[in-house]
Amino acid sequence: MERRRRSRAYFALMGTCVVLVALAWNVVRLWSVPLAVAMSVVAAVIPPVAAIVGNLGSLDPDAPRKGAPRPRHPADRDESREPGEPEESGDQAGGRAAW
Repeated sequence: MERRRRSRAYFALMGTCVVLVALAWNVVRLWSVPLAVAMSVVAAVIPPVAAIVGNLGSLDPDAPRKGAPRPRHPADRDESREPGEPEESGDQAGGRAAW
């Protein structure tokens, strides 16, 4: 599942949980306490389910990570430097730190 879809599902489930609790103890209890308790039990089960749904696919190694650098094309590499040597940025060229 993509991140936005998981987030929407999580918030929909948690919103349902809040509505169930609010209705159970502010409205339904006036007519039926056992029904209000049953609604509360259902509402208590929803948060773990929402957490599972919200995290589905988050450990997928093929999914892009938020804030992760984009993979560079092999043709963009600087061939003049050694494989383990870090790239020089424009601000630190020549060993000078730009503070």
